[in-house]
Order: sequence, then structure tokens, then C-alpha cells
Amino acid sequence: MVTLSILSGGAAQGLVRAVADDFESLHSLHLSGTFGAVGAMKQKLTEGAPCDVLILTHPMVQQLIQQGHASEGTAIDLGVVKTGVAVLAGQAPVAVATPEALRQTLRHASAIYFPDPQLATAGIHFMKVLQKLGVADELASRLRPHPNGATAMKAMALGKDSQAIGCTQVTEILSTSGVQLVGDLPKAHELATVYTAVLAKRARHTEQAQALITHLASPALAALRAELGFLPV
Repeated sequence: MVTLSILSGGAAQGLVRAVADDFESLHSLHLSGTFGAVGAMKQKLTEGAPCDVLILTHPMVQQLIQQGHASEGTAIDLGVVKTGVAVLAGQAPVAVATPEALRQTLRHASAIYFPDPQLATAGIHFMKVLQKLGVADELASRLRPHPNGATAMKAMALGKDSQAIGCTQVTEILSTSGVQLVGDLPKAHELATVYTAVLAKRARHTEQAQALITHLASPALAALRAELGFLPV
């Protein structure tokens, strides 16, 4: 049986998993996905990991096309993903609508879960937000970085700490049971990231890979993408 290998930012994990069973049955193949920080996925690709389909940030996809790692003319945007704040499921919402509200919420948190501040899109941005808010040093001992947003949210859910909060891409919050989305980062600190699917240059199964890319971006999945946190580009 054909196996399609996917290297993807964690933001698209929920979407790929949601369509996997039907797509596999329709095309008589198996989807093998590796999801994580976009920087880590780029590193895996350039180190030679098997890959048919890439789902990464739009700028990174363009960079990989220019570098000869992805196929020009095959990229399709899946949508815009914002970065938001999460609390444990069932907890009262916390205030995050303004920079000052976010600052106070962070200061009252017992632990702050977020993705890799070196390799993950949301993690890199969140560290900059902490610095701009003037609380990076103050909160250093309470920061709980994880390899990607999905693992950060899972760890937060398992911790069951009612005073903990998380910050990662909205799609990763919505696809993790045990946590709930409070809201996006305030406008002054907003991060809205376009995610794009593209055919890897060394794809072994180009026809099936292109079919998956087309399916993920299709109008038929517009409602599903919206439900999972992808906004129209």
C-alpha cells in the first residue's frame, strides 16, 4: 500500500487527522504524518526525511521552493491561523483582550505552557510578547516550553492546574481535549500566520500527494477548516 509522508507544522495536525480516514479509504493509501515546530520540520526535510507533502508557514514554503526542496506551482494556502490563549476546560475565562489585561493574566498564572521558543512559530512570537510586556524575566520560572503547541496543550491538560494558562496557535488549542480557547492575543501583539501545503521536491507519490493538497484546501472543507481554526486568507 502507498504511504504518503507528511511533514507539517503542528497547526495543521487537527485538519489532517480529521480527513485522514476518508482520504485513505478513497485513495487506498496510508497517511504518515510528522507534526511539530515548523523549524524542526524544515530541519527534518533538509536532513533527508521521507516527505511527499509539506504543510508549513507561507514564507517558509516560499523559501523551500527557492531552495529546491519544494515544487514550484504546487503550493496552496490552507488558511490563516491566529495565536491565542487557553485555560483548562471548564475554567472561567481570563482577560486577554488588551496588553494590560494579558500582562495581569500572565502574572497571576501558576504556569504558562507554550511551544518551542526557538523553532515554533507561536513560541518565538510569544517570547517576544513577554519581552514587550516587560514580564519575561519575572515569569521565567513559570514558563513551560514544549516541542510544539500540541504537546504543550496536552501537558497543560494532564497537569490539571486550574491556575495554568497556555499560549499557542488556535488550531492546536481547539484540537486538544481538556483545554479551551479564551481568545486571541490582543491586537497589539497579534500573530496571524498563513499555512500553506506544497508538494515536496522529492515526493515519491506525486499524484496522490497533489490530490491531498487539493483536498485539504478544497471549498468542500471550508466549514471544517473554520471549525478547526483556519480563517480565510
